[in-house]
Amino acid sequence: MDTNTHSCAEKLFGSPLEKSFKQALNPFEEFVHDEASSGLVLMACTIIAMLIANSGLNTMYQDILHTQVTVGGGPLSLSQSLHHWINDGLMALFFFTVGLEIKRELLVGELANKRQAILPIAAAIGGMLVPALIYAAINGGTDAISGWGVPMATDIAFAMGVLALLGKRIPKALIGFLLALAIVDDLGAVLVIAAFYTEQINFSALLFAAVAFILLILSNLAGIRHPLFYGILGILLWLGFLKSGIHATLAGVLTALTVPAGSYCQGELFAKRMRELTDQFEGLQDNHLPIMKNIGQQKVLQSMENFVHKMESPLHRMEHNLHIWVSFLIIPIFALANAGIPIEISTLASTLIEPVTIGVILGLTCGKLIGIFFFSWLVIKLGLSNLPKGVTMPQIASVSLLAGIGFTMSIFIAGLAFTSDAHLLNAKIGILTASLSAGILGYFALRLTTNKI
Repeated sequence: MDTNTHSCAEKLFGSPLEKSFKQALNPFEEFVHDEASSGLVLMACTIIAMLIANSGLNTMYQDILHTQVTVGGGPLSLSQSLHHWINDGLMALFFFTVGLEIKRELLVGELANKRQAILPIAAAIGGMLVPALIYAAINGGTDAISGWGVPMATDIAFAMGVLALLGKRIPKALIGFLLALAIVDDLGAVLVIAAFYTEQINFSALLFAAVAFILLILSNLAGIRHPLFYGILGILLWLGFLKSGIHATLAGVLTALTVPAGSYCQGELFAKRMRELTDQFEGLQDNHLPIMKNIGQQKVLQSMENFVHKMESPLHRMEHNLHIWVSFLIIPIFALANAGIPIEISTLASTLIEPVTIGVILGLTCGKLIGIFFFSWLVIKLGLSNLPKGVTMPQIASVSLLAGIGFTMSIFIAGLAFTSDAHLLNAKIGILTASLSAGILGYFALRLTTNKI
């Protein structure tokens, strides 16, 4: 490398901007970084929504959420309140991203190795089953029993936000365990919504949705890889579910599961072709001609980009492109629209002892701790799986506490479970109280069970 080239490289890779990007070179580290950052943004939006709902702006806040928004025209128009567009429309993209993450984990992630996957799967099952049983034991025989699914879910963004406060002292294997657990948890929540929180079914609309889903599967089998194609069919599937009575956000998960996960070509062919293109690029180098004017080099660069897209799977590309939008726009908007809970200080004490509130709080805090820790201990004791390298059982217990943060999915399920405004309000207060408690307890538990680096 000559002096000029070395100087150029030093300027490029030694710049402050480039150094900041080096932290995201590893896909796993990039994922964790995004989740942690989005958790902090989510916390801020939750606080803002709470402040607005308990101020003079609450009337305007409610009016905005109930504003009717119409898309389309004539017989093809669709009119819903802004709140419904957020919960049924934007959240479909959230569930689509969840579906992409589930498929990736099953193919190449923590859940790809059967023995390795048993631990987070068992932990997630325990973390869903025990909270639901605790809630049902407290609210059995009442009209509030429908909320048994509320304390089942873990909010990974909030949990990762807490882990971000602890920095490098958290073992990567423990983070991987929590991510895998949360993904299985999300899958469980999706199945619960589909099976137990479905309204009266319109079979004509469901047939329309089934046709859209079959077309998605056939597109995958036919080798169609363009994201736009899956996006259009996914919208049709979403419309079918919306009219069928099955919650429309499930269309996001089903669409994601049909997105191709394979590369267009093999790694060896890719490397050979990129070497050829690199040689062409160097052969067209003209030191007196800026690259913007070097048409030949621009064509080579375009060929490189096209070939990279062919090598990269549509699943990976779509997950990567959508993740930042979901984390930093959709979920914060959901928080702003759903976390605005007007709290009457005079009645807060009585609200906290309501069966719904108690069931949610105990389910998310005690239920998650008992369920995740006991099921993890059980599969290890039976020899079905092993602890991840460098992870201890006290750290599993600490993460079990942290999994009691159930914000996004818990509030979402509460909105489906309760028709009573009083029950919904109690559930939301229980979710916020439990999530705050779980976050604080999990943070200090992890500080005690991990070593400072």
